[in-house]
Amino acid sequence: MTRSQVAKIFLAFAFAYFLSTLVRAITATLSPTLMSELSLQARDLGLLAGGYFLGFAATQLPMGRWLDSHGPRHVLCALLAFAILGCVTFALATEFNHLLIARVLAGVGVSACLMAPLTGFRRWLPVSAQVRANSWMLMTGSLGMLASTLPVQWLLPSIGWRPIFLGVAALFGCAVALLWWQIPPWRQGSDGAEPQPVTEPSMGFWAAYSPVWRHRYFQRMAPLAFFVYGGMIAMQTLWAGPWMVKVSEYTPLEAATGLFWINVVMLLTFTAWGLATPWLGRRGWSPNRLIAVGLPLNLLAIVWLVVQGPGTGALAWSVYFVTCSFVSLAQPAIGLAFPSHLAGRALSAYNLLIFSGVFLMQWGFGWVVDWAAVFEWGLAAQFQLAMACVGLTTVASIFWFIWRRADNGE
Repeated sequence: MTRSQVAKIFLAFAFAYFLSTLVRAITATLSPTLMSELSLQARDLGLLAGGYFLGFAATQLPMGRWLDSHGPRHVLCALLAFAILGCVTFALATEFNHLLIARVLAGVGVSACLMAPLTGFRRWLPVSAQVRANSWMLMTGSLGMLASTLPVQWLLPSIGWRPIFLGVAALFGCAVALLWWQIPPWRQGSDGAEPQPVTEPSMGFWAAYSPVWRHRYFQRMAPLAFFVYGGMIAMQTLWAGPWMVKVSEYTPLEAATGLFWINVVMLLTFTAWGLATPWLGRRGWSPNRLIAVGLPLNLLAIVWLVVQGPGTGALAWSVYFVTCSFVSLAQPAIGLAFPSHLAGRALSAYNLLIFSGVFLMQWGFGWVVDWAAVFEWGLAAQFQLAMACVGLTTVASIFWFIWRRADNGE
């Protein structure tokens, strides 16, 4: 495969992934507008944003088998049809239930936007190129998160949020055409062989995942995936924006600017992790050791947000997200903790935990805010209580991580 072909394949995948992360994070920027125009309560907003992740999580376990059997082009193009339908439905929706269905459809539709290229890269590229391509793909996702902030906020006054979603639907249509044109058939892998589905016919679907669920290291990391990593994405893609508007009293434009710089910080953070982890690993800093350092720092960041409340803003949230990023190191560690024939299932199961956690944390945060309102707490206090609950889940995850030591090379 020539460099030109590789570049075209990468750009086709990257365009789709860029759009997927834009759609994932756009609710944080739109939240003040949606709450105002549609009279949404906090729990409604949490459920609306979480619906995306519910749809996303629903496909994670079968995703590996779909990709192995049918290849990235067919699976990704088929699923993106749901993303197009979800964006159009969202743009035309007049009721909350329609908005929720639209977000679930969008989550299903973009659920292969990262797994599909990673599967293709594994077959079509040499190992050294795979690492580079994977890093660039994640950076492309960060650019999509950036695009969901200030650019969306600038467009809102002139065209409104409904045309924005119709425009994104049209861009997804362009992505499907580009993918179908540029991505080679699955039989034309780098080794020229027809890929064989990695399945175990004698085992049922759930039985095939049994070794993953029972693995002690997976069990040890499960709460971190669900509450800490899931909480990070939940806050980044929704509640950081409303916090800055409702608690810190930012204007919507100031909140969008804050989200923009938060995403810049996270882009630099994940780039730094990619560069630093090999160097740290050679000096004895395993992912588990780094996570053990990062978790107390994350708890301190949560305490800062809870205690200071209105005195916090984009800086405090940036510190929170950076300290959460230590937990992202668990993802490759999970893959390495399993034999190669189980690694794909382990990562799919871990992704399921992460995105299920995002759904619960986004909806749960909004539910706590509304519950506190019943007792006539101030708006800032409602959000501080919800963030305190996030802190309690982090404390429980830390204790589980310390107590449930596994046979993982420590």
